[in-house]
Amino acid sequence: MQARTARLISVGVPLLCWTLSALATPTFARLYKAQFGYIPSCNACHSDGGGSPLNPFGKAFKDAGKNEAAFAKIAALDSDGDGIANATEALAKANPGDKKSTPTSPGPWLDLSSLIPKQVLAAFPGIQTWLPRDAVLTAADIATAKTMGVSLSAADENTIYIPIENQRPAGTALIFPVTFQDKTFYLLMTTDKTLKITQVSTMNIKALPAAKDAKAYATFVGVPAQSVPATTGNTLDDAITRAVKNAGVMLYVRLKGA
Repeated sequence: MQARTARLISVGVPLLCWTLSALATPTFARLYKAQFGYIPSCNACHSDGGGSPLNPFGKAFKDAGKNEAAFAKIAALDSDGDGIANATEALAKANPGDKKSTPTSPGPWLDLSSLIPKQVLAAFPGIQTWLPRDAVLTAADIATAKTMGVSLSAADENTIYIPIENQRPAGTALIFPVTFQDKTFYLLMTTDKTLKITQVSTMNIKALPAAKDAKAYATFVGVPAQSVPATTGNTLDDAITRAVKNAGVMLYVRLKGA
């Protein structure tokens, strides 16, 4: 894929046909800003954008309780192994989860052009403008999802990547985990502008390489995100189907339903 810079736009685009005003900053980012004075990139905690695997700082924050007090508990740790304490890096606007980012050389981790994961960019070739939005689930969202057969919680909050073409949404992309037999791997789901699924593909399957050959992926293409069939089975394909259904309903209630 040719290298290119993704241009990002604000929520105030008048032609957007979805209810993007309902999207908000996730709890972690708000806590991070209160602690260090600025909104971080998703890559403060994730390896490649919201929804992807946690990096070392993200794992430490999770293990410490994922709350305001957790920052103090892990402040003196050097999660990314670059010789500099987490709090020192964060205060200097360096990434405490990436050893290549240091106070003297923080790198582009806070640049807007770095916020879109590479695999998401590849799924929408030619798109130059993006609207990444953090989907914070409200009580109304959770209640709506319940009526659609899905139980959502704050743990399902995620980042929705919206490609913009001719000032209109051209689709969506979402990265999310699947857990099967106590092993977690990650999938990328994309949709068209009507929220019909265009692909579900593996993104990080180191924990379960067999996920690459699952048969379920092809069955989702063309299905509205909110209409993935429910399943109660215990196979790998069943686990994938449940995760895709949850992700699809979450996407729907944040962009259309709530």
